[in-house]
Amino acid sequence: MTDIDKLITVEVAYALPDKQKIVQLNVEPGTTALDAVKLSRIAGEFPEINVDSAPMGIFGQALGTKGLPAPGEYQLKPWDRVEIYRPLIADPKEVRKQRAAKAREKGKP
Repeated sequence: MTDIDKLITVEVAYALPDKQKIVQLNVEPGTTALDAVKLSRIAGEFPEINVDSAPMGIFGQALGTKGLPAPGEYQLKPWDRVEIYRPLIADPKEVRKQRAAKAREKGKP
């Protein structure tokens, strides 16, 4: 078995409203999500990414929450996709409250 046979394929993804990028990498088993993001060099194309503090997930499951390891601890599996999340523009709960309040106001005579 050659060294290339030992590598696993993973992806690193980041998206803006008008631009997205998915980088496919071959990495060694034991590579963490954070390592893969650094190896992808995706931050070179999106300078707003702070690789060391950006929230990340695997297929929509946020790392460092709900019992999942943090990005620097999560060891990737073959075909995992590391997603780098952007900060929220608005708090979804607050937006729902505002929408409900507007609906109540429209319903009043």
